[in-house]
Amino acid sequence: MLDFLPRLPLADWIDAFVDWLKNADFIFDSLTSFISAIIEGLDAGIGFFPSWLLIVLLTAITYWFAGRKTGLTAFVFIGLFLIDNMGYWDGMVLTLAIVISASLISVIVGVPFGIWMSKNDVVEGAIKPVLDFMQTMPAFVYLIPAVAFFGIGEVPGVVASVIFAMPPTIRLTNLGIRQVSTEAIEAADAFGSTPAQKLFKVQLPMAKVTIMTGVNQTIMLALSMVVIASMIGAGGLGTEVYYAVGRNDAGGGFEAGFAIVILAIILDRLTQSFSNGRK
Repeated sequence: MLDFLPRLPLADWIDAFVDWLKNADFIFDSLTSFISAIIEGLDAGIGFFPSWLLIVLLTAITYWFAGRKTGLTAFVFIGLFLIDNMGYWDGMVLTLAIVISASLISVIVGVPFGIWMSKNDVVEGAIKPVLDFMQTMPAFVYLIPAVAFFGIGEVPGVVASVIFAMPPTIRLTNLGIRQVSTEAIEAADAFGSTPAQKLFKVQLPMAKVTIMTGVNQTIMLALSMVVIASMIGAGGLGTEVYYAVGRNDAGGGFEAGFAIVILAIILDRLTQSFSNGRK
């Protein structure tokens, strides 16, 4: 340590900034109510179906989008049956609701930012370091401001998941639009397309696969963060793992972890199938 240099009071600056932000409680209360409504709505909607019916529906959806991949259809059916059989169905439903909430918010916010980056090199240069910071910061660190502003429960879990999981959607939306061939852009311009027509009828459709890859990565990161967020009361399957660690329950921890792996594989394969369209 260089003793002749004064210590930079970075922690004090951050604490002061957080205290200043807390003056806007009405904003965080509104966000809490909004995100809570989304989570509760999804949880109630998914949980409305009995487990056997939801298993059949998800298996049918999988078959529709990945018809030739009979192995995937069988895996979805058997995997969901195992989760229900092990007694983790309710935890899986809550985890799924939190992941979908975080992913939806990430996509709704991330895609416009990615489009903005693709249209402006200055914006891209300014946002890229922020994305680097968001992706390299240890996941546990995001729990601190989430708890400070939103308390304990599912809402801070969603907020932390959004911050952690959003960068892939932004990056790959930007990349996908920038990779659209100049010939296609020139053809659209030759036909007199407006910027909005060019974006929605040429660039976004041609960048669909790349954008959906970013969405897929966002969903996977959101799931991993939701498990970590069990430490702040996010609930779901992550809580089962967290409790198993505290009780030194190897069997229970493996069961809950196995359920998370099944859910992760199902979400990963389904989003890939949605991206590629019906087979």
